[in-house]
Amino acid sequence: MIPLPATGYLQVHAYTSYAQIPLEDVTVSVSAGDGTVIALRLTDRSGRIEPIPIPVPDRIESLNPNPGERPFATVNLTARLKDYGQIFVDEVQVFADVTTDQNLFMIPLS
Repeated sequence: MIPLPATGYLQVHAYTSYAQIPLEDVTVSVSAGDGTVIALRLTDRSGRIEPIPIPVPDRIESLNPNPGERPFATVNLTARLKDYGQIFVDEVQVFADVTTDQNLFMIPLS
């Protein structure tokens, strides 16, 4: 029996300074390894986006690990905001039935 694909979730929090001041209107692009865009979101006043559903392998695949298969999906993130350095995050791991939190510490340009 082939397990059906499951869903994991990706949550992003964009902020600046070590005081974690939230940044609004950060453009967050989430793409698959082949470059296909999965989602494009803007952060809200709290610097967060709504969790993005990501298709992932079923949780059962992590119970019987096979070195040739990964029990998670990977996505790439790009974050942009005017007057801040652009951020790239490669191969964020997303697991079935779990919300992966990705913090984005954005640095102002001089």
